[in-house]
Amino acid sequence: MKTLLALALSLICGVSAASATQWPGGAKAAVVLTYDDALDSQLDHAVPVLDEAGFKGTFFLTGLKLAAIPRWRAVGAGGHELANHTLFHPCPASKFSTEPRYTSEAYTPAAMLREIEQQNVLLTALDGKPTHGFASPCGQTLAGGVDYIETLRAANLVTYARGVYTSPDDLRADVGRMDPMHIPSRGFDEAVTGAQLIAFAKEAQTGGGMAVYLFHGVGGDYLQVSDPAHRELVAWLAAHRDEVWVTTLQGALDWAKAHPDAKH
Repeated sequence: MKTLLALALSLICGVSAASATQWPGGAKAAVVLTYDDALDSQLDHAVPVLDEAGFKGTFFLTGLKLAAIPRWRAVGAGGHELANHTLFHPCPASKFSTEPRYTSEAYTPAAMLREIEQQNVLLTALDGKPTHGFASPCGQTLAGGVDYIETLRAANLVTYARGVYTSPDDLRADVGRMDPMHIPSRGFDEAVTGAQLIAFAKEAQTGGGMAVYLFHGVGGDYLQVSDPAHRELVAWLAAHRDEVWVTTLQGALDWAKAHPDAKH
């Protein structure tokens, strides 16, 4: 009877006791803060706030400016994850204004993989690491109308591929069993508040899974979250570090894979 009651309660809460990952230190969830496009506002606002809290983020770099390279090298040396977002950020013409040759329609899967490989070389020059994760530009994986994700998997060029989607199931998943080429994340509107950002972490906290945040500008640039909202989120995470484990995306995936039997 007690077993049936426990099962019923877990179903009501939307959490399977056998599926949620057991995180380090008894944390109830992992939180990953990711930042796309190598923006100056991330260097000016996000990195200092993370460093002050003792947290490490994941930065998907693309279109690097020569003057910013020393700063990004320092970010990597400080323990943050530098990851691949291609050289030229090819997106569908309907989503992103750029030169026609840099739209995803103008690419082939082979051309996309060559660009990802070239970006890996640049990343290794920055952080000295032989492998890197990847985030698809604009959250889509088409090149010339052909999905390249399985070709990318077979080429073994990246350790994971982060997309732009999150379902309730992702927040209570066994992260060690996630397909590394389909890692979810959630982006936010520019008007998002700190309370709304915190709510996403609380969802993962309830589910026992992983919340992957997707940011662009922080207090500047485009698709920005305000600096106060970002600070409010980081402050909440710092105050609840015994309940949520803040780490890089590679760190979360590596830990979950290395501990397949550690479940809630």
